[in-house]
Amino acid sequence: MFLPAGLKESPVMPHADSLLLAELEDEIRRQVLAVAARKLEDAQEFARKHSISRAYGSYEELARDPDIDVVYVGNIHPYHLKACLLFMNAKKNVLCEKPLAMNTNEVKEILDSAKRNQVFLMEAVWTRFFPVSVEVRKLLAQREIGEVKMVRSEFGIPLLHKPRLVEKELGGGALMSIGMYCLQFVCMVYNGERPESIQATGVCLETEVDETVIVTLKFSEKRMAVFTYSSSMNLVNDAVIVGTKGTIQIPARMWCPTSLVVNGKETQYPVPEPGLPLNFNNGTGMRYEAEEVRQCLLKGLKESPVMSHSDSLLLVELEDEIRRQMGVVYTQDSQ
Repeated sequence: MFLPAGLKESPVMPHADSLLLAELEDEIRRQVLAVAARKLEDAQEFARKHSISRAYGSYEELARDPDIDVVYVGNIHPYHLKACLLFMNAKKNVLCEKPLAMNTNEVKEILDSAKRNQVFLMEAVWTRFFPVSVEVRKLLAQREIGEVKMVRSEFGIPLLHKPRLVEKELGGGALMSIGMYCLQFVCMVYNGERPESIQATGVCLETEVDETVIVTLKFSEKRMAVFTYSSSMNLVNDAVIVGTKGTIQIPARMWCPTSLVVNGKETQYPVPEPGLPLNFNNGTGMRYEAEEVRQCLLKGLKESPVMSHSDSLLLVELEDEIRRQMGVVYTQDSQ
């Protein structure tokens, strides 16, 4: 995402309202070349606040800027498809906020566009790039806890006051914004293996989007996973991997982890201190996914081996099945 000095460099946030740029440390922030929003005054205000030299009142203007190499798509997920296609057709590399799109068909369209335009594309599942997650993958590869038999995770925080979690037309529903963190964790631990079965049960809001859901997955060789997510209540918010020779635990805030407990021994992995007030817990951890994009571009890769295109496709296919069982249907599902 961030290229060496002397090369063009321009990670860009196309939706100023999201304010995710405030999560990046000073060194990264200085490399942002432009910002775009639906209203020029919003982009200009954001640009002034963060000392960004260019502000655009449309994403089309940003796509036409010849100095832009990488675009960070940070608008709400019903608009990811259109934004990704716009920038990739303009030959821009893209880091798109999770979820990559609303359903499998949209994700496939985005992936096809990335390949057709020969540009880099990654779904911004920032959790996978935290040092804790890197260490978890290392321990699993080394079979530190033997053969994994069970994975348990949960993520629940009260967010019903936020329209984007409640309103269907905004992509509301806890799975797309919260539950997917648990699901991607299960997929990471089982190394992208497709489960043999998946069962979801829970409750929905009056707006016909999911609120609290428990999901059980069965994998080959009698291996299991279960996760709970909720947009209405605080849960423990940890994750546990149980193996034949021990356990790995990620304490609270498993989606932005800073500590790891392996067979009872805890190790801390603090994130950098912020230079500005944060909008999200451990927000400076966004630097890790940014560095992943940078390294991939330097190597000439079109996708990340840590969060690959096949990873994104598996994730959305499982999300679609959970939504199907919960009866959550978006307008995009009929298009």
